[in-house]
This record gives sequence, C-alpha cells and structure tokens, in this order.
Amino acid sequence: MSATTSIVTRRRPVRRLTAVIVLYTVLGLLSLIIALPLIWMMITSFKTDSDAVQHPYSLPNPVSADAYLSFTSGQQPILRWLLNSFGAATIQTILILITASMGAYALARMDFAGKKIIFGLVVAMLMVPPVVFLLPNYLIVRELGWLDTMLAITIPGAAGSFGIFFLRQFFIGLPKEIEEAARIDGAGDVRIFVQIVLPLVKPALATLAVLSFLNNWNDFLWPVYVLLSPERMTLQPGLSMLQGAYREHFGIVMAGAAIASIPVLIIFAAAQRQIVDSVTGAAVKG
Repeated sequence: MSATTSIVTRRRPVRRLTAVIVLYTVLGLLSLIIALPLIWMMITSFKTDSDAVQHPYSLPNPVSADAYLSFTSGQQPILRWLLNSFGAATIQTILILITASMGAYALARMDFAGKKIIFGLVVAMLMVPPVVFLLPNYLIVRELGWLDTMLAITIPGAAGSFGIFFLRQFFIGLPKEIEEAARIDGAGDVRIFVQIVLPLVKPALATLAVLSFLNNWNDFLWPVYVLLSPERMTLQPGLSMLQGAYREHFGIVMAGAAIASIPVLIIFAAAQRQIVDSVTGAAVKG
C-alpha cells in the first residue's frame, strides 16, 4: 500500500466524523429554534403577571403556579374546555376513519357506474377552501337544531375528501392476490375489508387519525360560530375568550396554551412510528 493511499484511508473516518458532527449540530439548532416558542410558553406560565410584563424573556422570579391553580380551583373553565375539545376531536376522528376507509376502499377496489366521476369530485373538493363551506354548514346545523351541541362540531367534518383520497392511494398499492385468495376461501367483501385490508394499512389509518384529531383540536373558526354557551366551548376559542377577559394575565393564557399542547404531544409521540411507516411506505410505492 502506497503512502498516498494510506493517508486517504486515514482521512475518510475523519471526514465522516466531521460530517456527522456538522449534521447533528444543524439538527440540534433547528430543533432548538422549533422548540423555543414552546419553552417560552412553559416559562411564562410559571410567572406572575408583573414578572411576565417586565421580564418577558427571563426565567420566572419568583416561580408561581397560580395560573395552574386557578384552573383546578374552578375560577376558569379550562378543564371543561379541554374535555369538550378532547371529546369532539376523538368522536370526529373515529367517524372520519370509518367514512374515509369505506369510501376509499370502494373507489380503489369496486367497480360501479360513475366511479371516475365521483373520484374526480373528491379530488376537486380538495381544491376548495374550507371556509367556503362555513355558511352552508352553519345553515344546515341550525335547521337541524344542533347549535351549541357536540353534534355541531363533530358531524359536519366527519366525511372529508382528504381522508378518502389519502387512503385510496394505500388501498391501490395493496396486492389484489390477497383479496382474491380470501374470496376463494369464502370470505365476503365486509370480512375482507375489516379483517384483511384494514390491518394492512394501519400506518395510513394512524396518520389519518392524528391529522384528523389535530385538525379538530386546533379548529377555531367553526366552534366560534356554532357554540354559544361558555361551558360548551372548546379549548381554542375558549383560550381566546380568556385572553380577551384577562388581557394582562399572561400566565393564565400561557398555562392554558401549555395544557392544550400536552394531548397533541402525547398523541404524536405515540403515533410517531406509524406516521413514519406510512410516509416511507408511500415513498416506496411512489
């Protein structure tokens, strides 16, 4: 082995180590930048009102948990709003998974008249801004007598074009031989769909569930229109009311925002692997 080859061989591990260090440094800085708003929110939630105004970018001095204690003492209906949001998001997510999976499977596997036209309409609906449906949905909910009820914030969004389009792509990628073998064994369409097809697309279902839950959880505009009573409010519009009523109580507002972020972080952490699997699976199929 020549001297030049030996030098090049020794330099390769050094270059790889340097590349790894640079990569992790950049990723660490990006993670810190992304987490800074969350960190600042948590720090502010433990400050007093005067400390939050006078020293917005410093550590709490003194540390105060009055904002969180006000929720448990019943002074603010944050916990009630939290339960309303969690219930509405959970119910709507379940309904979306049912309707989207059935619609997507029909468009992916079944043959019927007008199939291409229906799929074209589904794709076209993706191009329409959701705010366009605000007035029609409100009129329908009002005529049904659902204003200021849980039905108003769960049923209108229970069937969406995105979920159908999203799951259809995964159903198309499944080998048809599996379903044909099940039919030879005497399985019907319902059994094939429930026991064979759905388990094969669990990552996609988990991803759609997370996206649907977050969409309902973070929804602000629609609950403002259809929920009239403060005790029936969900968390996002409720926090805006809290901010309007307590303009100088930044600790209370930030504590409410911190509570609102906890379920989202837990759900994402629990479904992270499924989301990654669905993304990589879609990339391989594509």
